[in-house]
Amino acid sequence: MKDFFKKIFSPEKWSGLVSNDIGIDLGTANTLVYVRGKGIVINEPSVVAVNQKTNQVVAVGTQAKQMLGRTPSHIVAVRPLVDGVISDFEVTEEMIVYLLNKSQLGSKKLLGPRVVVGVPSGITNVEIRAVRDATKNAGAREVYIVEEPMAAAIGIRLPVNDPVGNMIIDIGGGTSDIAVISLAGVVSSKNLRIAGDKLNNDIIGYIRSEFKILIGEKTAENIKIAIGTVANGDEPMEATIKGRDLITGLPREVIITDSDIREAISHSIDSLVEATKEVLETTPPEILGDVMQRGVYLTGGGALIKGLGDLISEHGKIPVHVANDPLTAVARGCGIILENLDVYKDVLIQNEDELPPKK
Repeated sequence: MKDFFKKIFSPEKWSGLVSNDIGIDLGTANTLVYVRGKGIVINEPSVVAVNQKTNQVVAVGTQAKQMLGRTPSHIVAVRPLVDGVISDFEVTEEMIVYLLNKSQLGSKKLLGPRVVVGVPSGITNVEIRAVRDATKNAGAREVYIVEEPMAAAIGIRLPVNDPVGNMIIDIGGGTSDIAVISLAGVVSSKNLRIAGDKLNNDIIGYIRSEFKILIGEKTAENIKIAIGTVANGDEPMEATIKGRDLITGLPREVIITDSDIREAISHSIDSLVEATKEVLETTPPEILGDVMQRGVYLTGGGALIKGLGDLISEHGKIPVHVANDPLTAVARGCGIILENLDVYKDVLIQNEDELPPKK
């Protein structure tokens, strides 16, 4: 009887009835929202369009991204997150309000939602507080923060709580996180400002210098997705791009090949590979033995670049696996943490006021 009442009146059960549980992968390029019991319900660009005359938000997400480079002077489409951290607090808050409201349509509960937010590894206490405050101001009742490589590892079902070494490389839009995880903690890690946005800028710079054509960020991203590769393929790939001729100022069209893209992003990819080797070099030998046996897991949008896993495997002398559905790994991990808070409480970043007092 005691167990029956304990089950009926458990905090987790009533929490689900009176509030929603939501996981947010707050990314530089895209933000994904997971709702308990529904899965991933939102996957939209982290872009907000603001009317500078009235200081009001005009559009968020996909609608705002369509406005990038196409707005009149008084409307500005901005990315409120730079390198995975908040650069514009008020706009980020507006974006989170929009995401929370959209994710809870038709399922409003008595209390505000419990929210787990994924952030890059190695961010400062000030940046963590900014994420926590923005989410609470947007209407969240409780906010839990987790590092993205840890969330990604949980999302792809790695045994992060076990005394076993797990290595993950999460290549997002603004940052890449390389981490070795064991016993619910990060053993060694490195955070790089080399990720999807940097590769886009590399492509823009290369085409500007080699072809004397100026292209936009959206065009660069489309080329990267279509023909981006880090290894020589059996058949050459090519794509047609349109831009402004820097000499005449008129529109011009050129054909770009996969070898052009490979050359454009080679320096950044080399830096990523070197950083991976540095993390391996600082990993304790017992855990390194586990990693050599189990391999490295690639997550995030950058994991989809053709040949990247093979390149890291060749240079690091270690097997590399690309996770299934790497784009949603962090959001899925946030969802799993929400559903098993007792199991994964040790992986969360604690509040400063939750930490024990210093002696």
